[in-house]
Amino acid sequence: MSTISFLSQFIHPLVMLGLLGYMLYAAYLGFQVRRTRTADSEIKKDLIKGKYATRHYQTGAIILAVMVAGAFGGLVSTYVGGGEIPAITHLFVGLGMTVLVAFSAALIPLMQKGRLWARQLHLTLNASLLLLFCWQAVTGLQIVQELLAPPIA
Repeated sequence: MSTISFLSQFIHPLVMLGLLGYMLYAAYLGFQVRRTRTADSEIKKDLIKGKYATRHYQTGAIILAVMVAGAFGGLVSTYVGGGEIPAITHLFVGLGMTVLVAFSAALIPLMQKGRLWARQLHLTLNASLLLLFCWQAVTGLQIVQELLAPPIA
């Protein structure tokens, strides 16, 4: 395997690890949006200045784009590096997470219309995504360790 091919296999894990951190930031913004929506008038005035809703919306759009591109990139780098795409749990959970992030984004128009159930489902999907992402980080690091292990003769 060429050096470039080998090194390209680390792009996906690095991007996804960064995305996990960015998702935690998005969760913080989401909780600030909720706090703003439910705050008393004086506190609400201060919270509105933070433009949390706009920042959360923009952050979510970036997460959706990076998640889809990251899933695709992971598949491509796996195939380029090994000549096959093994049917492992990390793959299926990652693809399922990509679907969940799309569903979460699809709820936005309903949330903007004030549908409480859509907000609750959005929160549930995103909390599930964060938990799954933490699990993916563990299994992904195991895969990286396998890549770094010396080949068995």
